[in-house]
Amino acid sequence: MVGLGSMAGYGIQSMLKEGHRHLSGLEEAVLKNIDACRELSAITRTSLGPNGMNKMVINHLDKLFVTNDAATIVNELEVQHPAAKILVLAAKAQQEEIGDGANLTISFAGELLEKAEELIRMGLHPSEIIIGYTKAINKTIEILEDLVEKGSENMDVRNKEDVVLRMRSAVASKQFGQEDMLCPLVADACIQVCPKNPANFNVDNVRVAKLLGGGLHNSSVVRGMVLKNDAVGSIKRAEKAKIVVFAGGVDTSATETKGTVLIHSAEQLENYAKTEEAKVEELIKAVADSGAKVIVSGAAVGDMALHFCERYKLMVLKISSKFELRRFCRTTGAVAILKLSQPNADELGYADSVSVEEIGGTRVTVVKNEDGGNSVATVVLRGSTDSILDDLERAVDDGVNTYRSMCRDSRIIPGAAATEVELAKRLKEFSLKETGLDQYAIAKFAESFEMVPRTLAENAGLSAMEIISSLYAEHASGNAKVGIDLEEGACKDISTLKIWDLYVTKFFALKYSADAACTVLRVDQIIMAKPAGGPRRDAQPGGGMDED
Repeated sequence: MVGLGSMAGYGIQSMLKEGHRHLSGLEEAVLKNIDACRELSAITRTSLGPNGMNKMVINHLDKLFVTNDAATIVNELEVQHPAAKILVLAAKAQQEEIGDGANLTISFAGELLEKAEELIRMGLHPSEIIIGYTKAINKTIEILEDLVEKGSENMDVRNKEDVVLRMRSAVASKQFGQEDMLCPLVADACIQVCPKNPANFNVDNVRVAKLLGGGLHNSSVVRGMVLKNDAVGSIKRAEKAKIVVFAGGVDTSATETKGTVLIHSAEQLENYAKTEEAKVEELIKAVADSGAKVIVSGAAVGDMALHFCERYKLMVLKISSKFELRRFCRTTGAVAILKLSQPNADELGYADSVSVEEIGGTRVTVVKNEDGGNSVATVVLRGSTDSILDDLERAVDDGVNTYRSMCRDSRIIPGAAATEVELAKRLKEFSLKETGLDQYAIAKFAESFEMVPRTLAENAGLSAMEIISSLYAEHASGNAKVGIDLEEGACKDISTLKIWDLYVTKFFALKYSADAACTVLRVDQIIMAKPAGGPRRDAQPGGGMDED
């Protein structure tokens, strides 16, 4: 038995189990947390904007990602540091809420924490910084409403020009230079599947089919679905077809109970085989008599069943993914039947054409529904490598998510860092009117907005100081819509460049950033319990905290 004398007899050491780690105070906890968050935001910051650099991330499964999409980068990095994880969660919340702006969320939160560190070293307490930051974000939201373009709240979500105008900057930030090709494709697909009440728009109804070969200019939009597999059997085309969907497969079903059949003669054996054959034929004939031309199976298709399908001129498709099967039912209006039986008229779906086509050496089945009331549209993307196709798909996802956001709130604000510079200018004026110590925090919050024009300029290879000073000069003379034209490297009125951001994207990105920064600043102690099963993977021999 261990005597009391062998216990660490002071402070928190005596209270917790052996092997725990306890960090407290400004130097150990707060500044280390800020440091970890700064490291994370430094990774994503260089990917901000249209000229953002790509990151090559290889995850634990050895899968390679080449992308400048912050949400994908932080997802695959598997961040371990608890404070940096808060920033990752803020980015995920932004991605789920809006689907775009995750990079701004992380980069801006990192910048806020960097400024907070300067204030802490000046002698301000984290509580005063939090109060200042909270006042600043509330004021920012007020100013943001002032910057909304007049008349942008009324928008027809089925007007392609208006949709492309709002979608351009989201798509350009992922695929700069390709936005004029991609935006019309995504806008077409979204408008086709937009329901009567646009607020109910479902992102899942715009599918992406990635086919290797060709280039982006070969991409197209299909009203309906594109399945990346061939038809089973020899019938490859059906026009104006009624469709029946069997979720459990097209095959002779084994009975639930086990039984033994005693056969005495060859004749009986022959009859036994014939009965099975006749039963399958009867079922397939019943399907053909119902008027169906296409059978879709959710599982295996038996050889005998396929033989009779061929005889009755039925086209057979196999979709093994149950999610894809659900989408197929949504596209065609069919009801999935569990087992092979005669379908009722209301269980049948319909498609204008179901055909097998060859695109770039890949055989795909195209299910088209040209008439209105279409519930699924597919963007067929072409590209030379899998990495390019994956990145194009992320750009399309951003475009579709932006469309969903504009269906709910179509207000727009100036892009190209014009909004950020105007916010910085007005917040600085606001900080001068405050009297307490929190005025320093508000001023630093205003300064943090400079991160956006600075990063955009640096990523484009321009002089950041020149750009920021000329932006401030323009905004001081009342031109609130002046932003950076990255192609010419000059400051221009963005209404002529047509670079607009959605109000909701900016609103949530700034809100989540400020919340994440305040959450990290509120932490003053880190207590890590001893993990079960031996030392932690990230524990260092010296016992100090891993600075990742």
